[in-house]
Amino acid sequence: MDLARAAAYSDKTPYDLWQELEEIPIVRGHCVEDLSAVPVTPWARTGVLGSFVNLVGSGRACGAYVCEIPARGESKPQRYLFEQLIYVVKGRGATSVWNDGTKKQTFEWQEGSLFSPPLNAWHQHFNAQGDATARFLALTDAPPMINRFRDSDFIFCNSHSFVNRFDGEDGYYSGKGKEIVSYRTWESNFIPDIRDFQLRDRSQRGQGATGIRLHLAANTMSAHLEQYPSGTYPRGHRHGPGAHIVILSGEGYSFLWEEGQPRIRIDWRPGSLFVPPANWFHQHFNPVNKPVRYLALKPWGFTYKVEDLSKTDQDIRAGGTQIEYRDQDPEIHEIFRAECAKRGTEVRVKV
Repeated sequence: MDLARAAAYSDKTPYDLWQELEEIPIVRGHCVEDLSAVPVTPWARTGVLGSFVNLVGSGRACGAYVCEIPARGESKPQRYLFEQLIYVVKGRGATSVWNDGTKKQTFEWQEGSLFSPPLNAWHQHFNAQGDATARFLALTDAPPMINRFRDSDFIFCNSHSFVNRFDGEDGYYSGKGKEIVSYRTWESNFIPDIRDFQLRDRSQRGQGATGIRLHLAANTMSAHLEQYPSGTYPRGHRHGPGAHIVILSGEGYSFLWEEGQPRIRIDWRPGSLFVPPANWFHQHFNPVNKPVRYLALKPWGFTYKVEDLSKTDQDIRAGGTQIEYRDQDPEIHEIFRAECAKRGTEVRVKV
């Protein structure tokens, strides 16, 4: 299909049309209850199984998909001109990464791993298990790239190697990294298990909160981890589209709302995924007797200043986008008190 011709004066974007050509399911809505249960079908391009995840909050800033590799299976070698962040939902396996003319770098991953194949580098995924499938979630910036160029050959058959990002060097996926303290950021290309990754103070967001930003593979895209103690919740805030929130541990709920409109409630547990729409306030609540941790995969980052990022840690009354506890709707705290009472959880947040 000529995407430029087909999309002209159409109600569908070039990315929409490309997705239809891939002939795999598309999951829509505000949330996914359980990533391990998303239906997948054979995906010819990848040689394994997959499903697109087009949640409302993505806008056109990014796209997501779920990929499943059968026991002892492997994907086809692939390269493409968009970034991606990969979180392993279940299983164990390995991935090989290389550029034309360089040797392969192969590393092993497991449930909880986070990594990113470099932009337009060849890569291939393998399931190391003989009796179970492996599954991962990927966030990409394919929508703006495909919408901008409208040329599948340019995106998927481009021979350029971005050696300033990856030149085949040994140890690229060793799991080592460095902390950029002033930006609350951990720089690495592979994190073996984010579920027990060490976090730093994040009290600007919420009482007792911890977190860290994650920058992988010289991407513009990024991620962050946050964790909240039992009986607490962070301050509400808002920002641009596309932050895909994956619940790693704990059970609770979130409120999403457009200013002046009723709140939408999303109940979640480990494996749930949701995406707050652009400039909708959102707030996450932990009414259970153990910490809650989540991963946010985002189409923007803080390493390269290429976007106008809002000041999400600053009081909305001072020009930021965060609602202080004293200014939130009192009903929010009353609902939280009731949810904690149902579970016998002490309310520790002070408002």
